[in-house]
Amino acid sequence: MILAATVVCCLVMFFVWVWQKRIANAGVVDILWSYNFPLVAVVYFLLGDGWMERKLLISAMVLVWGIRLGTYLYIRVLGHIHEEDGRYKQLRIDWAPNFESKIFWFFQMQAVSNVLLSVPFLLACVNKSEALHPLEIAGAAIWLLAILGEAVADRQLQKFKSDKSNKGKVCDAGLWGWSRHPNYFFEWCIWLGYFVFACASPWGWVSIICPAIILYLLLRVTGIPMNEEQNLRSKPEAYKAYQQRVSMFVPLPPKKAGV
Repeated sequence: MILAATVVCCLVMFFVWVWQKRIANAGVVDILWSYNFPLVAVVYFLLGDGWMERKLLISAMVLVWGIRLGTYLYIRVLGHIHEEDGRYKQLRIDWAPNFESKIFWFFQMQAVSNVLLSVPFLLACVNKSEALHPLEIAGAAIWLLAILGEAVADRQLQKFKSDKSNKGKVCDAGLWGWSRHPNYFFEWCIWLGYFVFACASPWGWVSIICPAIILYLLLRVTGIPMNEEQNLRSKPEAYKAYQQRVSMFVPLPPKKAGV
């Protein structure tokens, strides 16, 4: 099952690498990284010998989340097809003159991460217990609240950016007035939900690695650090003021000016 999922994800990322060469926009990897999870869920659903109702539930959760996120990113990235995300523009500079070879392996590592992070789905799909555990119900509830929160945050940011009068300004509307990265916070909560769900299956506790990895990536690697660096480059004064009054990750009441 793991081998089949790895082959599928690596093949997808190979074609994504070819695609980004043609359009000169490496940001498309984010789209297919999201879409790869539903593919992995389908592989595990078809090959897993667990209880059918559980397989249907976890697969539906992954499909709804992955397709929603991937489609949101598709609209955002392809709407600015000739305007590559600042994170990847910086990588073109940092990795020159071997950008294409390095980005190829970067994409393949994204495929590996798809499989590694799919441990909760794998464990659920091989669990033969014929009843939903309270932990699975709790995990599904966390997932539902988190995906709604992420969708609201994405919609608020999209609405803000669609208003041309906001060009050069910092989005602090709605959830963005309580967290500088509410979308990332709710994304992490989604993975927390998957972990809680998996804890009802044998060896489910090992899937703690998934929300831990996501949290590390968001806080230390490709998420918040690169996003904040880009915002500080594009709107330094406004973003510095935003940083001083709004929580970085967990939604909290904003600080008053001068506090």
